[in-house]
Amino acid sequence: MKMKILIADDHAIVRQGLRALIDKEEDMMVSAEAGTGAEAIRLTREERPDIIVMDISMPDTNGIDATRSITSAFPEVKVLALSMESDRRFVVEVLKAGANGYVLKDAAFSELATAIRAVAAGETYLPSRVTTLLIKEYLQRIPEDVPATYENLSTREREILQLIANGSNAKEIAFAFGVSVKTVENQRHSIMKKLDLFSIAELTKYAVRQGLTSLK
Repeated sequence: MKMKILIADDHAIVRQGLRALIDKEEDMMVSAEAGTGAEAIRLTREERPDIIVMDISMPDTNGIDATRSITSAFPEVKVLALSMESDRRFVVEVLKAGANGYVLKDAAFSELATAIRAVAAGETYLPSRVTTLLIKEYLQRIPEDVPATYENLSTREREILQLIANGSNAKEIAFAFGVSVKTVENQRHSIMKKLDLFSIAELTKYAVRQGLTSLK
């Protein structure tokens, strides 16, 4: 029986390319495609795929939060994160969210296929470049390794942070959530305090580093 694979990426051309390649594999088939994290969650509920190839940076709900929701509700579903970033923070955050592996977008398709089969077999897959980075940083005992400040934010604060990073102002965010502008400003202040950041620019940079948004 072929593995059912859900592709989650906000770029249609990426999804189409991956589908064409995956469907050529004898033991794999693409059962659905999602363009946002929220859509990936919905399609997982409907399609129950074996594997999700999940882009980290997506609109609506980012890939890390989508992974967290999916692995919590459907622990039998394996998630393979896909990203342009080899930064330790992205890798650690998505693995903590429940992902079973991590593949860089500049990898050859043969590596992606290997990774899919590895996580399907219950293994954790990391590319050699990322593994080497994590080992070096562990051995050097980098102090920056300790904080995981993103986890200190509430779900609403994460949503607001993502909207801020995508360019929405307080009035637009207030309208989106049906609250007052003052409420949004208070929540923004709370986010800044928790993250120890002091401007919209710093919040945006932080969101990009965390994979909550991407500069396109």
